Amino acid sequence: MTPLLTLVVYMTMLTFLAIMLGAFLRNREWTPEGLKAGLSNRDDIPEATPLGGRAERAANNSIEALIMFVPLALVAQIAGSAEAVIGGATIFIWARVAYLPIYLVGIPYLRSLVWAVGVVGLAMMAMALL
Repeated sequence: MTPLLTLVVYMTMLTFLAIMLGAFLRNREWTPEGLKAGLSNRDDIPEATPLGGRAERAANNSIEALIMFVPLALVAQIAGSAEAVIGGATIFIWARVAYLPIYLVGIPYLRSLVWAVGVVGLAMMAMALL
């Protein structure tokens, strides 16, 4: 597998982790009530705690990031331009790795800065393909 496709797999795994962590923290699944809510159809789940809300929003943001990253990576791979985008892809992945815990802890300005670094990585990928 190429380094770029390896990054796609890593980003997919990170997104899955964010989704699972988001649901776990959102529903307080370490409690009997939370586990019941997590295993239900979630029609009547309680209000999220601040941490649970951040975890849920971080998971949604990870899905949005994956949607922007994968097409760029796959286009680069198919076009034979993987080497041209690997720098931007690497920046993007490391920014996403940092983003998740920073968002969960609740550091607002740093979260936005790290998010912006990830966007720069995506822009680098896009520019290399144009």
